[in-house]
Amino acid sequence: MSESPIPLHRLPLGCCGRIFQINIGGAARRRMLDLGLTCSTEVAALQQSPSGDPTAYFIRGAVIALRSQDASRILVTPLTGER
Repeated sequence: MSESPIPLHRLPLGCCGRIFQINIGGAARRRMLDLGLTCSTEVAALQQSPSGDPTAYFIRGAVIALRSQDASRILVTPLTGER
């Protein structure tokens, strides 16, 4: 886990990361927290829509689609290995 944090939308498909920081405020932050996106949570990038946005992520046993605009404000530390 020596890699530096990257925005979630840049996490390659099939790779996992651990949420490092959430740079979203207000109601959008509350929504992310309600979806289970909290610091130290493991997340895996599963697949993108044909247009490339949104991307599906596996978080706490559920698949959640996030638009790049929202995912870019969530920093993750990439983990070695694939899910």
